[in-house]
Amino acid sequence: MSGTTMIVLIVFISVGSGVIYDMYKKHLEFKHKMQNNNTDANKQLDAVNAEVRALKERVQTLEAIVTDSSFSVKQEINRL
Repeated sequence: MSGTTMIVLIVFISVGSGVIYDMYKKHLEFKHKMQNNNTDANKQLDAVNAEVRALKERVQTLEAIVTDSSFSVKQEINRL
């Protein structure tokens, strides 16, 4: 192998390993960002689920009030 070929080969190896290292760092940054996004999404999902549970309880309470027999009697009295 000639001296010029060795120099070119060393340059390619150096540049290639630098590019691979940079790609690996970018991959780790992307992975970290995705984990943070998943954490935020889980927090939002928990908040939405809690709100849905609270709304379901309110609807059940309203259904109990409306289906109560004394409620319909009160409405009839008010109509008179």
